[in-house]
Amino acid sequence: MRLFAAVIPPDEALRELGRAVDPLHALPEADGLRWTERPGWHFTLAFMGEVDDALLPDLHERLGRAAHHSEDFRLRLHGGGHFGRRVLWIGAAGGLDAMRMLAERANAAARRAGVPMDEHRAYHPHLTIARAREDTDLRPYVDALHAFEGTPWQAAELALVRSNLPRGGVTGEQPRYETVCAWPLGD
Repeated sequence: MRLFAAVIPPDEALRELGRAVDPLHALPEADGLRWTERPGWHFTLAFMGEVDDALLPDLHERLGRAAHHSEDFRLRLHGGGHFGRRVLWIGAAGGLDAMRMLAERANAAARRAGVPMDEHRAYHPHLTIARAREDTDLRPYVDALHAFEGTPWQAAELALVRSNLPRGGVTGEQPRYETVCAWPLGD
C-alpha cells in the first residue's frame, strides 16, 4: 500500500483555510490548476511510497515510538508559496522545529522498518493546495495568500496515511486519503 506519515490539521483550521482558498478560484488561469480537495489537506512528514505489507507491524511500532518521543506543538496555517511553477502551497508557523524533528523521526522509523526511502532532503513544511500540469505563473496566488494567518492549534498526533490513487480514468479525479493508524505525541 502507498503510505506517508503526516500531521493533519483539525477541521476548523481546514474550514478557515478553505475560506482563504475559495477566492483564488476566481483568479486568472485558476481553471488550469488542479485544486487539491479539502479532505486530503495535510502536512506530509515522510513519504514512503509503496510499502510491503510484511513491513507494517515494525513500521507501526517504530512510528509509535517516534510519536511517543515527540512533544505536541502549536501550529498555524500561514501564508503561501510555490515550488517552481507547478505547485502552490500553504505554509506553517509556530512549532516548526518540533515539526521538523517529528518529520526526521518518521523518516528514520520508516528506514529502520525496511522501507526504502528517497534521498534525504531538508524538511519544508507545506500543505499543497494546487498543482499545475504545465508551467504557470503562481505569483498572483501567492500574493493573495501572503497575509493569510490561520488560528493556532495543537498538533498532537502523528498519522500514517494511505494514499489511494485514482483508477477510474476520470478527468480531475484525485487521490483519496485514509488514516491507517495514528499515535498521540508525547505520553
